[in-house]
Amino acid sequence: MGEIKTPRKWFLSSIALIYACAFASVYVQIPGLYGDEGILPVRLQMPKMQRPLLEQLQASPSLLWLGPSLGLEPQQVLELICLLGVLLSLGAVLLGTLRDSLTYLCLWALYLSLYNVGGDFLHSEWDVLLLEAGFLAVLVAPLGLLRSHSRHAFHDSLTFWMIRWLFFRLTFSTGVSKLATGDPAWYDLSALSHHLEDQMSPTLLAWYVHQLPEWLLKLGAVVMLHSGICIPLLTFFAPIRRLRLFGFYVQLFLQLFHILTGNCSLLNLLSIALSFSLLDDDHFNTPSKKRKGQEKKTRSWLQTLASGFVLLVELAVYAFILYSAITLYQLQIDWEQKRVSAKTDFSHGRFAAFVLHIQELTIWVGVLSFTWEAVNAMLKCLCTRGIVSKLWSLIQWALVTAAAVAVFALSVVPYSTLPGMSSTTVFPKVLDLYRAVEKFHLVGAYGVQHRPISTEGRPEIILEGSYDGLTWTEMNPMYKPGDVNDIPPVAGPHQPRLESMMFQATQKGHDHNPWFAGLLQRLLQGKADVIGLLQVDEAQYPFSQKPPALIKAKLYHYHFTDPVKDKTHQKAWWRRQYKKEFSPAVNLDDPKLNRLLDESGLKEKFPIQPATDTPLSQTLILIRDPIKHLSGALVISSLLATVASIFLIRVIFSSFTGGQKPRTASADHRNKKPKEPSETVEKSHTMSASSRPGKKDSNEKKVDSDRSPRKRK
Repeated sequence: MGEIKTPRKWFLSSIALIYACAFASVYVQIPGLYGDEGILPVRLQMPKMQRPLLEQLQASPSLLWLGPSLGLEPQQVLELICLLGVLLSLGAVLLGTLRDSLTYLCLWALYLSLYNVGGDFLHSEWDVLLLEAGFLAVLVAPLGLLRSHSRHAFHDSLTFWMIRWLFFRLTFSTGVSKLATGDPAWYDLSALSHHLEDQMSPTLLAWYVHQLPEWLLKLGAVVMLHSGICIPLLTFFAPIRRLRLFGFYVQLFLQLFHILTGNCSLLNLLSIALSFSLLDDDHFNTPSKKRKGQEKKTRSWLQTLASGFVLLVELAVYAFILYSAITLYQLQIDWEQKRVSAKTDFSHGRFAAFVLHIQELTIWVGVLSFTWEAVNAMLKCLCTRGIVSKLWSLIQWALVTAAAVAVFALSVVPYSTLPGMSSTTVFPKVLDLYRAVEKFHLVGAYGVQHRPISTEGRPEIILEGSYDGLTWTEMNPMYKPGDVNDIPPVAGPHQPRLESMMFQATQKGHDHNPWFAGLLQRLLQGKADVIGLLQVDEAQYPFSQKPPALIKAKLYHYHFTDPVKDKTHQKAWWRRQYKKEFSPAVNLDDPKLNRLLDESGLKEKFPIQPATDTPLSQTLILIRDPIKHLSGALVISSLLATVASIFLIRVIFSSFTGGQKPRTASADHRNKKPKEPSETVEKSHTMSASSRPGKKDSNEKKVDSDRSPRKRK
């Protein structure tokens, strides 16, 4: 693989931008989720008895325990963590000098602090992925203390390889989990049709894609399965550069499809950031830049033969990908009806056997690829000039390689927990090491929490409130289906945690979701912070003037409307069907609600202490007030627009200044080249000619004066 300076820069900038979106999204939701009047007050996690700080950090690594030392309430500590994370990450996006290993270490520690005290609302798959990718960014980013003169080292390709290994595990595990769990929707290839309406937050474009012919949606399901299983196996670690580029563009296309049809989640952004590990500097250079400074060299017959062989191997891989798709999914073209039929040609048992055999092979492929990168980096260190430079490069290589080997070994543990895989290949000492550092979430498992696609429709919990128990009014949320006539919303990079948890809670009853009792309690109390999680516009919330006396929850199944079949619903985007009662009607004095609050640890046993009045706490209050009534999507969109404006101003300013800084006289003096021997001979001829009188002499003087550097200036 060639130089990776440019894709490494893109990866580090992307991770910093994703950190900014993640911290800002959590910051907006802190009062409603973790505030004193929120669903899960974070102050209830604080120990009632003062414990040593080191003991608390060992039990649960989090900066929350520093709150008493700073004179801040637990909610304010979370806000401070998010604000510091936003500032640091934006600094890393805008300033290249801040894309340092120490910066990413701070960002990882800040987000780990949120994760360890965030409870169910922060324990999603993309949170785990952000922690692992953020920790790898610590290894990938340069350490300014060690590289004061250079921003690139020989071991950078080795650390950047770890990003590719993570991207492979994410893509392959997600693709395998669709079939390894025995999901019937993926085996009959109807999953894409149901996925468009059953995903976390479908968009308006998802409704239009859902109207496509059934055979075309089945073909799309084949593309998604093959892109997640076959293509990573054949392209991600291929020694041929064009194969890796093919894998990159396939995954980029899929992520853009998910973003356009299912809103832009952190998982999609992280997948795109990780996909940069398949690129190199040559891919970012234009043809003119490639030719600059390069002389045309005639290729020998041996080089021509080698490039022809590589081309044949590449074409063979493409042919195998196409042939395997046609064979495994029985693709046939019906020329009369102008359609493509598809169905799976394998059973769940056969696929489980395939996964069991391919698991160990993928691990060994990773070991061989990692060894190649490590040996290649070591040889580059040995080729440096000077004993001191060579020794210093080898020391850095040894430290980075040891850290990469440890992380790679740890990643095998969660990778082997995928359904259908075996953990027998993991050494006992690696398991012990994994358990010792598990609380730091250095590596994660992906695809394990695969949610089977519902073929009966999209399940949704609809809250209803009433004053008298006779007339009930629905509380429609902002970021998920409620009213069938509402256009599917656009949330952007904002991650609405409450809507996400309500979507996941449909798989179990309210008794298995302790936070749901806290939600009902706060809505019955009319707490504005929790209401803001559902609706920031008071006009859209029916109980903005007075909280309801009773609240209940119903379970509906939503489907996208079909303009042809649903002639009575042409103005609606959804049609829904009532399934059952999710939670019975309760009031504040209901014994069932009090019992659930007590069992969940949300019962108020201690009075809320008055807030401290320190300069830092007052500053946090002043920062919170302007955005108190703004939606998370608006806040993050404004943040991204500000970053884009700064980059645009930079480009405009650079175009006006010519993109170059004026050179000083000292720089010109340093860059001044000594005269060539040919110039000395030419000067001697000129002097001899000037000794001859006549008109010719004056003309030559004029020419010489025109050639002088001062005249050219």
